[in-house]
Amino acid sequence: MPAAPDPLPPVDPAVMDALTARIAARLGARHLVTDAADLAPHLVERRGLFQGATPALALPGDAQEVAFVVAACAEAGVAVVPQGGNTGLVGGQVPFGGLLLSLRRLNRIRALDPVDMTATVEAGCTLAALQEAAEAAGCIFPLSIASEGSAQVGGALSTNAGGTAVLRYGNMRDLTLGLEVVLPDGRLLDVLSRLRKDNTGYDLKDLFIGAEGTLGIITAAVVKLYPAPRARATAFIGLADPHRALALLRRLRAGAGDALTSFEILPRFGLDLVLRHLHGTRDPLAAPHAWYVLAELSSPRANDDLPALILALLADAAEAGEVEDAALAASQAQAAAFWALREALSDAQKAEGASIKHDISVPVARMADFMLEAGAACMARLAGLRVCAFGHMGDGNIHFNLSQPVGMDPAAFLDLWEAFNRLVHDLVATYGGSISAEHGIGLVKREELRRYKDPVALELMQRLKACIDPSGLMNPGKILVPGNR
Repeated sequence: MPAAPDPLPPVDPAVMDALTARIAARLGARHLVTDAADLAPHLVERRGLFQGATPALALPGDAQEVAFVVAACAEAGVAVVPQGGNTGLVGGQVPFGGLLLSLRRLNRIRALDPVDMTATVEAGCTLAALQEAAEAAGCIFPLSIASEGSAQVGGALSTNAGGTAVLRYGNMRDLTLGLEVVLPDGRLLDVLSRLRKDNTGYDLKDLFIGAEGTLGIITAAVVKLYPAPRARATAFIGLADPHRALALLRRLRAGAGDALTSFEILPRFGLDLVLRHLHGTRDPLAAPHAWYVLAELSSPRANDDLPALILALLADAAEAGEVEDAALAASQAQAAAFWALREALSDAQKAEGASIKHDISVPVARMADFMLEAGAACMARLAGLRVCAFGHMGDGNIHFNLSQPVGMDPAAFLDLWEAFNRLVHDLVATYGGSISAEHGIGLVKREELRRYKDPVALELMQRLKACIDPSGLMNPGKILVPGNR
């Protein structure tokens, strides 16, 4: 498994004491946490791969307080590690020294305009709270991920999160019009634009989306909203292999157009895990199938007969040999039950022991070939290995996860982390893909980034980091390896 980085050089205690006293005086003592028990939940990420350390956690309440904390840290030469909902999967939010800064108090929705179809929202607002506010205004914010109840807008921006509706709406970068960002020296950059068109030079917001807090701290964003769906059809489909799933994707796209909102794939092994470990679940189909697709159509027009449309398309797919069986949700509750099978897969995998996970993307047209070739190569590498490849086939992003053989020592399996990374990521590279589709780089993949990223692109990233954060104090050691800022 990935090695934890070396901790940052210790800060002179007198310097840290003066800094924390200054911050506590501005924020209030209760918004500066130093108790070890209170800090503990913030120092480990959800997969337990890294155990961090920090002398203090600052909890600013607005953008001006964030700017004050960052400026004070810059003056003292102390690193700052921003943290949102702590749901990240690559260790980007874990501190290894320096000051930890939580955005959770910046949780307001500053404005929501159903005519403009935008919301101006602070970084600590959860995705679920933003979704609820949009729904109350007759709109949707379409980014949906399994951790949306705790994941925050700022974290989703910092990792350029994707989710289950990228096929139709795009990822977080596509959903963002403007940002408010605290720079490493404490200045507040205001590019919080609601404009759909603004061609006035460099689009600075894109520097900070996906940067994982290494260039600055996002404090607010203007995001796009969309009309709320008033018609929906959700189908759980059994089929023989990923090639037939790809053929079905083409058919649904051609027949449903933009109404095709989600197209998720999962293997029988993955469904078995959920049925075995998640209470109250049931197999939607009468007989088992090697692979499954969860497809959803949606439309803002209430009179669109999407169930009839998807049934007709599935009938054509069955006649062409693409589909073996399918179940159409008869209610919202049944649709939610279908989605629960997909969303619970990651948690269900934990119950089977250790897993080695890859968040990769390849061109959609090559997805089926990749899944089969990578699966065969991994199983040939280790007898009894169980491949759990699932996710967003419609946009070319698969969570290519590997579960340990039954009875194998988990630690011994995790010792193969680098070997399987090399096998899977080398194959991703030959397919013209990416080693990180929606989870970011953080700590887990920074060495991999150096191996696979175009050298010129990597050098430009290093120059940008050095230009914007010359002291290297913003979330140091994340994305770029030590020595490269």
